[in-house]
Amino acid sequence: MQCVSISLPGVPPALAAKPRYVRHLSLTLLMLALVAACGYAGYYLSEQSGIRSLVDSGERQLELNARAVESEINKYTYLPSLLELESNVSRLLLTPDAYRRQRVNDYLEGLNQRSGSLAIYVMDTEGRVLATSNWRQADSYLGEDLSFRAYFQDALKGEQGRFYGIGSTTGEPGYYLSHGLRANGRIIGVAVVKVRLDPLEQRWQRARLEAYVSDENGIIILSSDPARRLKAVRPLNADTKERLARSLQYHWSSLDELMPLAREALANGVEQVSFAGHNAQDASEVTNYLAQSRPLEDTPWHLTLLSPLQDLRREAVSHGMLAAAAFALLAFLLIAWNERRKVIATRLAAREALQRANSELERKITERTADLRASNERLKAQIRERRQAEQTLRLAQDELVQAGKLAVIGQMSTSIAHELNQPLAALRTLSGNTVRFLSRGAYDVATTNLQTINELVDRMGKITGSLRAFARRANDGGEASLSKAVDAALQVVQPRLERTPLTIHREFADARLAINQTRLEQILVNLIANAADAMSAQADRQLWLRGSAEGERYRLRVIDNGPGIAPEDRTHLFEPFFTTKPGEQGLGLGLTLSASLAAAAGGSLSADHPPEGGTAFELNLPQVAAALETPDE
Repeated sequence: MQCVSISLPGVPPALAAKPRYVRHLSLTLLMLALVAACGYAGYYLSEQSGIRSLVDSGERQLELNARAVESEINKYTYLPSLLELESNVSRLLLTPDAYRRQRVNDYLEGLNQRSGSLAIYVMDTEGRVLATSNWRQADSYLGEDLSFRAYFQDALKGEQGRFYGIGSTTGEPGYYLSHGLRANGRIIGVAVVKVRLDPLEQRWQRARLEAYVSDENGIIILSSDPARRLKAVRPLNADTKERLARSLQYHWSSLDELMPLAREALANGVEQVSFAGHNAQDASEVTNYLAQSRPLEDTPWHLTLLSPLQDLRREAVSHGMLAAAAFALLAFLLIAWNERRKVIATRLAAREALQRANSELERKITERTADLRASNERLKAQIRERRQAEQTLRLAQDELVQAGKLAVIGQMSTSIAHELNQPLAALRTLSGNTVRFLSRGAYDVATTNLQTINELVDRMGKITGSLRAFARRANDGGEASLSKAVDAALQVVQPRLERTPLTIHREFADARLAINQTRLEQILVNLIANAADAMSAQADRQLWLRGSAEGERYRLRVIDNGPGIAPEDRTHLFEPFFTTKPGEQGLGLGLTLSASLAAAAGGSLSADHPPEGGTAFELNLPQVAAALETPDE
């Protein structure tokens, strides 16, 4: 490759190279700034994610240790009130003497050994200890005046005394639980149980857990770190210090403040704090913690958990460095790729690019034209297929309608034959009688017989005529009279109604509907026959035909009081060949064909299941326009 040097006339080479140097320097500084920003973002996101994880873990540990502290405190709450059941304690408080005191001392000593408490003692109403479990020890409470203790004063008021303090006699810290002992409705003394809470601190130390409990005065009474014990977590004014010193609750402790070097609130009950070292060797070290606090139940105390942040921040620094390195590598690759792309782009000639663009455009136009032609042919083929499918569907629908009608005719053939046998037998008898009456000259009786014969023939004609009209194929369109359709349908199903008589309630006015008369009759025959079959097993059979006009449409409801349709069968009602009748009583096509006939006329057929029982089929059909314009008379 031959390098060509280009210089502007009148411009020194050093001045021409200076803008490029400045641009490269600016780009380098920008890249360094972006790498530093990416590293800081990685560090910040990692730190925040770690803090959230540490908060969640701390919440669980805080809950577990809070339950442990509450359990340790509450497991001794029953002991003071238990002394109220011991008769010797009550006798000692009422009439103290040496014999009763010794018996109570022995009882309290045994009870203290069994319960694992520090001490159990009984005071009179003046606050003097009459009996105690540590009566054998040199620093026994026996005879001590403890009336200044808050737990004694609370118990005299009838309240449950709860108090943490350092014993004025032994100097040993403990948790005091007191209870006023009653006799004859008045308080005669106070029972006190002192328990140790040191096992909690030992448990925290074994688990390497940094935690402490502060009481209602803000004084740390329990801590995994002994250096924090009996220090104040909030500033104490002079009056408060004097009050605590007089009460000797914390003996002669100085109650120094445990104040962090820095504090930042992160959420409710969660903050970030920094503490200096405890001794001279590590005083310069600063330890950062995540502090989480929550109150303890049944006490005014608070449990605080300290989670160190050193490991989390070291991990965040590592993540930040990885993010910066990854961004630097990605930036380097992008710069290299961009430079490579520029080199390749400068080698392409403008004419070749234009020719390729022109060729590509022509190819796309050709492909798009071919695609449009193919799409047009596919649309035409789909239209032909749709039309053929609609024609086939219409023919299949007509065949299914005719098949359903023939199936119904097959079921009615036996009943109709039986219906015709009765008029034929009557005709045979009447005709024979008429011949004899004519031979005798009884023309009046013969005329009566002939009129009867004529009526029987008309009846037979109506039966066979309705059967032929029902079996005949019906053309699409036309209009139908609702009253005539109901009368014709009832005449067709009359043989079945004679076997299962039912009461029919006609609650509708005549209407002109936009459907073929025969198709409307077929729908009604199916609905009435199904209702009669559904009520065949019950004595009370009622059928309602209720009609109402709603704008341009007419709604007819066929309701029975039968047993109804099972919920699992309701979704299959209008499926072909589905029936709940025995195989010899139905093909399962009646409702399917009826719904198809209603849909072909622009209407619908649906089923409803009233909560009071029975089944209701709703036939919704359009009305004839001429009938809508003519008001009902």
